[in-house]
Amino acid sequence: MAARYVRVKTTQGHIHYGLLQLSRSVQVFDAPPWLQGQPTDLELSPDTYQILAPCSPSKIVAVGKNYVDHAAEMGTPVPAEPLLFFKPPSAVIPAGGAIRYPQQSERVDYEGELALVIGEHCTNCTPEQAHSKIWGYTIANDVTARDLQKRDNQWARAKGFDTFCPLGPWIVRELSPAAQLQTFVNESDRPVQSSPIDRMVFSPDFLVSYISQIMTLIPGDVILTGTPQGVGPLQIGDRVRIEIEGIGSLENTVSSQ
Repeated sequence: MAARYVRVKTTQGHIHYGLLQLSRSVQVFDAPPWLQGQPTDLELSPDTYQILAPCSPSKIVAVGKNYVDHAAEMGTPVPAEPLLFFKPPSAVIPAGGAIRYPQQSERVDYEGELALVIGEHCTNCTPEQAHSKIWGYTIANDVTARDLQKRDNQWARAKGFDTFCPLGPWIVRELSPAAQLQTFVNESDRPVQSSPIDRMVFSPDFLVSYISQIMTLIPGDVILTGTPQGVGPLQIGDRVRIEIEGIGSLENTVSSQ
């Protein structure tokens, strides 16, 4: 099993980065691992912490229509260049957190995605340079108020509600380019989304390079790489689980306000 890097909050309210052990204890680091954090003598037992989102990004840069089949199901062509938008850091919740269904919307969709975590300052990088700037990989749900997305001329409202960016549960350093992404809703064993991540139109390295030509990426920033075909609505009470082979699963429930 790949090493799993976590961010946790203790029962005393202290936040730590660390390495999750098979026993579910956490070896605490003295800083985020992408900032050269090193293991300390502190180890947290499983009943003394809760897992948070694995990083606290200054910004979340997301990519729209980065799978051919998803662009087709949205009735639009594949963009000639990456289609970028932001989700605010206030949208982030951890695995197990509740996605709140906003009163302003009548349709809220799941979108399972691979998320990249940046480990070094990145400005004007080539794709070859960009690869080394990706510290690791985690799972995201780009929750979207689909009716508001269609109504507005831009996507800030539809993508930006509090709780609309479940992230986690941990970060792994390496990932197979052909890793399978699958999304499940409630008890069904049939995925509503299923695709290898290598079907992206623009690869992770290209995306990091492209974004770095526009804005500086800093350690801990997150890039959402797009969702495959099969997006669909969620209802209050639903449970949505996104799995990426080699990482694990991100599960969240939907609640009323």
